[in-house]
Amino acid sequence: MDNALYVGLSRQMVLRREMDIIANNIANVDTNGFKVESLMQKTDPAEPAVTFGGPRPVKFVAADLVARDFGQGALNKTGASLDMAIEGEGFFQVQTPNGPRFTRDGRFTTDPNGRLVTQQGYPVLSDGGGEIVIDAEKGEVSVGADGTMNQGRDLVGKVGMFSFANQSALEKSGDNSFRNSSNLQPQAAASKLRQGFLENSNVKPVLEITRMVEVSRAYESTAKMIDSEADLSRRSVERLGRVQ
Repeated sequence: MDNALYVGLSRQMVLRREMDIIANNIANVDTNGFKVESLMQKTDPAEPAVTFGGPRPVKFVAADLVARDFGQGALNKTGASLDMAIEGEGFFQVQTPNGPRFTRDGRFTTDPNGRLVTQQGYPVLSDGGGEIVIDAEKGEVSVGADGTMNQGRDLVGKVGMFSFANQSALEKSGDNSFRNSSNLQPQAAASKLRQGFLENSNVKPVLEITRMVEVSRAYESTAKMIDSEADLSRRSVERLGRVQ
């Protein structure tokens, strides 16, 4: 019976972690470029606490990895000249105090020096890894499908779009961005850049709410099982005491 309690408790811990991830997905349903996440689970074999001819080892439930769906989100037209969205695979590369980061959030603006930056003030990098500087006196910026930026006849630069052969190399890094946690080098992405658009989150709210209900019911079911096992253990001890 002790083993059943421990297995049930391990299941509840994983369900709580899964609920946190689902809640985070729902909270970011309106976050530009956000990618939906889900929790992967695994069994964790361990020696049983008490063995009464039961299986050995006992398989507990454990959280494994967080899977991330990098699928395309819907493109929302804003009309702002510095709003950009990638249609297809790839990421914008930005320079932060902690090193380069990659993001799908194309809500760009300019800083007092004219540099193209993110909402956090991080410079957006060109395809060659340099900063992009816009001269406000030269008028409106036009951006081509390949990321080339022009002001009239003047070439400003080319917004970099980068992809990875294995997207599992990307690790969540805050500010709706990712860092390269591997030795893989980013490659130029053969995607289209859409000026005046932003990519919506690819979270499907109805699906996430359905998952939340399922997880909540699984947690309650496990809690009832634990209560039943605990009550059975208590009554067994009481009966054993009366026999002695």
